[in-house]
Amino acid sequence: MIENIFDAPIPGQSLTDTPGNASWEHPPQFTDVEEASEYIWERLHNEKMLDQIISFLKNDIPVEAITRMILFSGFVEGKWSPDVAILLSQIVFKQILAIGVKANVSKMKMFLKDQSNTKFHSEFAKFKRIKNEGSAMVLDEDKAKQFVEEVKQELEEEPSGLMAKETE
Repeated sequence: MIENIFDAPIPGQSLTDTPGNASWEHPPQFTDVEEASEYIWERLHNEKMLDQIISFLKNDIPVEAITRMILFSGFVEGKWSPDVAILLSQIVFKQILAIGVKANVSKMKMFLKDQSNTKFHSEFAKFKRIKNEGSAMVLDEDKAKQFVEEVKQELEEEPSGLMAKETE
């Protein structure tokens, strides 16, 4: 699908919108951390939500990622402010962890940084190689490994550009 570069908001458009249309422009539903955590606990134990959480955990989605998703969506829905979300983060993390433990999820990932990017690097390298060659040919295993290493080095290099730190 071709993306239209002109299909974007006009600069300053947000300044002309009617104030109060977004849920975060209103007072949050929960200002008390305890009330908000009880609300989340109830929501997490909804049968459909419980199945989703367990499925995420079994498919190596880290507890931290699920916690962030729940807290951010609650903010967007106007349930709590960012301050309350920060205070809730440890509580919600433990709630999700408890669900995983009770469901006997083996090898549960806790944090985003626990994930190995080896698979990502391999897939990215393969995609880049195929894109550069313009065909979907099968890659030679040695060439693929060499290319993965090159891509890793590219990704690990210091960033350059206007926003990069100056090096002396």
